[in-house]
Formats: sequence, structure tokens, C-alpha cells
Amino acid sequence: MFSITVRDHVMVAHSFRGEVFGPAQALHGATFVVDATFRRPELDADNIVVDIGLATEKLTATLADLNYRNLDDLPEFAGINTSTEFLAKVIADRLAEGVHAGALGEAARGLTGITVTLHESHVAWASYERAL
Repeated sequence: MFSITVRDHVMVAHSFRGEVFGPAQALHGATFVVDATFRRPELDADNIVVDIGLATEKLTATLADLNYRNLDDLPEFAGINTSTEFLAKVIADRLAEGVHAGALGEAARGLTGITVTLHESHVAWASYERAL
């Protein structure tokens, strides 16, 4: 399996409900380093997984809707704990929509999977992996 990974970051504010979250129940900020990995079993006609420039642009555009936002204020996340794991899935699903819409070029239709990893710090991160 071949893969490429592109990286960006996103800064958000949010709060959680539930004792398991301890002090994170209060409004707090988070800066995530975001890695998006694109996979396919065979390289395309140009011997690449996907156009890295287009993948980087799509990741940046996907994160722009979340960047510098209080996620608690967004209607799409009303009543949802926007955990690192949950946000990894949201970003992966939005990237997948972009692949299906052709935002990463026609050759990207040969991609078979995406993994999004959100790094909370140098010692903790969460990922979501999905098929295309």
C-alpha cells in the first residue's frame, strides 16, 4: 500500500460534558497538528499517490471552517462532545467528500483510504481511518 501524508494545524475552542473530562469541561482552547494520509494500492499514471499540492490545499480549506472557532457555537456540533477522536472523523469525512467531488483531481479517484490524525501534544494523539 502506498501513502502520502500532508500536515497543517487548526486552533479551536470547545468544552465537554461529562465527569470523565475533568477540568476540560470548562471552555478551553486546543491547537491540533493535523496529518492527513491518503492511501492506494497502486500508483497512478504519474507514479504518485495523489497530487501533494492539491491534498495540502484541500486539507487547509477543510480546516478553515473550524480554525479560530468556538466549536460549542457551531450548530452542526450542538450537544456533541467534540473530542479529538470525533474531530478526526469530521475532518476525514470532509476530505473524503472532496475526493469524491474531484477536488484532488481525477487520478485521486483511485485512492482507497484516508487516515486523519490530530496531535494534541507531543505525547497524545488520535486518528480516524476510513475507506473511500
